[in-house]
Amino acid sequence: MKIKTSASVIIRIILWLILLLGGAYYSIVEDLNNYYFNNIPFHITTAIIGYFIILIAFRASATGGRELNRKGRVGNIPRLETNKLVTTGIYSCMRHPMLFGLTLLPLGVALIIGSPTFILKVAPAEMLFIIFMVIIFEEREVKNKFKEEYEAYKKRVPMVSFKKECLKQLINKI
Repeated sequence: MKIKTSASVIIRIILWLILLLGGAYYSIVEDLNNYYFNNIPFHITTAIIGYFIILIAFRASATGGRELNRKGRVGNIPRLETNKLVTTGIYSCMRHPMLFGLTLLPLGVALIIGSPTFILKVAPAEMLFIIFMVIIFEEREVKNKFKEEYEAYKKRVPMVSFKKECLKQLINKI
């Protein structure tokens, strides 16, 4: 089975995996002698919180992805690509619900691993990097693809919304 998708998407997925795995490895090595890293109650607490953050992240990503797949694809186009601007459903609340979810993953992974370095330093840096990638690359690609239609949409809808009704729609839609 051959999966067709663009090089841009593949590069972003690989980069994202390198960030998560590299951040985890670096943090574990840094924390081997850290009191909290070797503290079982700390690990249990962070793992429980991390589990819920990852659950939220996957629900948010799945909600956005499902809507894009249903409404943003017309004809035979590569997987993970769209050729129609989606502005309804969760996309009427925020422009990047999938990436909102993916931005939470480094923190969730850090909490499950229980690495103080990952939780306090690496995950926040990775989260900022993901946001930077969305602003620089994703926004530019969508603008180039949909031109004026996206500009009008961008004026009406924020990149991410923390309004209660938007978050509820984003997380409860599984």
